[in-house]
Formats: sequence, C-alpha cells, structure tokens
Amino acid sequence: MSLPSAEAPGPGAPPRPALALWHDFRRNRGAVVGLGVVLLLVLFAVFADAVAPYPPAEQYRDATLRPPSLQPVGGHVFLLGTDPVGRDVLSRLIHGTRLSLVIGLVSVGLSLAGGVLLGLVAGFYRGRFAEYAVMRLMDVMLALPSLLLAVAVVAVLGPGLANAMYAIAIVMLPHFVRLTRGAVLVELGKDYASASRLAGAGTLRLMFDTVLPNCAAPLIVQATLGFSSAILDAAALGFLGLGAQPPTPEWGSMLASALEFIQSAWWVVTLPGLAILITVLAFNLTGDGLRDALDPKLKA
Repeated sequence: MSLPSAEAPGPGAPPRPALALWHDFRRNRGAVVGLGVVLLLVLFAVFADAVAPYPPAEQYRDATLRPPSLQPVGGHVFLLGTDPVGRDVLSRLIHGTRLSLVIGLVSVGLSLAGGVLLGLVAGFYRGRFAEYAVMRLMDVMLALPSLLLAVAVVAVLGPGLANAMYAIAIVMLPHFVRLTRGAVLVELGKDYASASRLAGAGTLRLMFDTVLPNCAAPLIVQATLGFSSAILDAAALGFLGLGAQPPTPEWGSMLASALEFIQSAWWVVTLPGLAILITVLAFNLTGDGLRDALDPKLKA
C-alpha cells in the first residue's frame, strides 16, 4: 500500500496551507536562492557581534587602506581589507547588515500599518470626502520622485537614522494605500462580504475581521518587495549624508566616505556596493516567488 506524500495530503487529511505555499514557492528556484540569502543575512544581523571579527568602529592606524588579505598586520587579519581610517571592512559590512534590515523592518512596518488603515478607509467610504482626500494626497506623493520626497522629508525633520526611516516609510505609503484600496474594492464585491453585512456585521468588523484577512496575500508580497526599496533609499540617504551618521556602519555612508578612494582602493567602494546589490536582489527574488505562490492566476 502506498502512503500519501507530504506534499499531497490524503482525502481525509486536514489542509496544510503552509506546506502548500512552500510547495508552490519552491518551484521558483531563484526565489529559493533569494530566500536562502535573506535567511543568511538575518543570521548575520542577529549574531553580528559574534560573527564580526572586530568591533565596527575600532581603528587600526597601522593598517589603513589595507587590501583584502590573509596575511596578518600587527597581529590582525583583515579578510576584506580596511577603510581609510583603519577599520575592518568585513566587520562594518556585517554590522551594516543588521542596520539595513532594521531600517527595512521599521520602514516597511510603519508604511504597511498606515497604508492598510488609509486604504481600508478609502475602500469602505468610496465616493465620500474621505476617499477623495486620501487618494488625491497619495496621487500627489506618487507624482514626486521617491528619493526627492525622502530628501525633502529628512530636510524638514533633520538628518539622522530615525528620521531617515520615517522618510522612507512616508515614501512607500502610497503603494500600500493604493494596493489595499484596490484589494478592498474587489473583496467588497464578493458574496461573503454582502452576507456579512446582511448578517449585521458592523463596519469595523467588516474591515478587520472579514475583508482585511483576504487582502493579506498582495500586502505580504508588497511588503517583501518594499524591503529592497527601503534598503536602497536608506543607502541613498546615507550616501547623501542625510541618513545614518558616521561612525555608524551603514552601507550608504560607507560608500560616501570612500568615494575619493575609488581608484586607489577598490574594495572600500566595491564591497558595500555588492552588499547592497546582493541584499536587494535577494529580497526581490523572494518577493517574486511569494507573488507566484500566492496568486492563483499565476499558479494556474
């Protein structure tokens, strides 16, 4: 007698949506690779103090601008070289991973929370002043280049890491608002929403208990892709001197401080750039895989 496989439960077995999601997700090999890189970055971020060979701000004045090498210098080995003031590039990249993921998490979390609330209001109060005010404000924000809007917000709030995260959250807000509103309008046109309304469900219950859970799939995908945008915007603000301030190990500020050595010391510019590239690519691949796994049309 053949036993049912783990991927295809028997007729009487309870549904396992998480297993089905993983089965659909892993069909995209690029998404699996991206997820593996993301998990590796998370491990680096969580255990940065244990993984990094040296403190990120410690300076070794006898080893400034040392190229990547396995040869010890003054009793220290710098696998990825040192920067202009003698700090270990590898340690700063590892701690920069923690900072970049925190920026992405906080920015996407704030933007997602605000976007969902405003999108629900615009979707449920269609044709009223609330929808008109919210959507016209989002249209104005989308008409501005994202980096320009972020620079303007930081210019008002002042440079710094916290203000940069607020600015990035504001920049991403219109995408979540429009996505939530569109998903809400689709769900409100279905029979279960009409049945809940006829059964006496109030507006808040319809919003958060009935409609919002069915809008989760596109929001999860957008949040995953929003991580890459947040990391890019944070690096751009750091490069302009409006984000994390020295000596904070942030990838954008590392690029800015090493720009004058682009010809004489390639590693101080190339390695932070590669870190940004790999991280953004990993989150984009993961987001594409989630989109393919969660969208019934793409699965078909």
